[in-house]
Amino acid sequence: MALRRRAKVEPSFSMSSMTDIVFLLLIFFLVTSTLVNPNALKLLLPKSSNQVSAKAAVSISIKHYLPSNTFSYHINGINVPVPFGEIEGLIQQQLKSVDDPTISLNVDKTVPMEQVVNVMNIAKRNQYRIILATAPE
Repeated sequence: MALRRRAKVEPSFSMSSMTDIVFLLLIFFLVTSTLVNPNALKLLLPKSSNQVSAKAAVSISIKHYLPSNTFSYHINGINVPVPFGEIEGLIQQQLKSVDDPTISLNVDKTVPMEQVVNVMNIAKRNQYRIILATAPE
């Protein structure tokens, strides 16, 4: 008795696993592309361990007096406040001979962002780098 076996191989390929991989890659690239956010101003934010790669040549402190809602600007920790109109000239004087001019900005918690941005604009106009100092955790 001669039995015949069916030895035909079906040449089909399932694309379902390939579409799953493509779908997962698509989701991955969409999620990672939304995490990229360019900064308008170049800020050097120190880490919580207070290690900064750049050494600041000039330090500017902004203090907010809540009762009168006024602000005082201090350069290099000197107790005598400097009027805002004179800050740019004083910074230019102190940083004219520095190779990598960097400003450290120390701001009180209650200072509005507008005051911080005013000092940042001075740094941007003169192409100085700026470090926004924070308190350690």
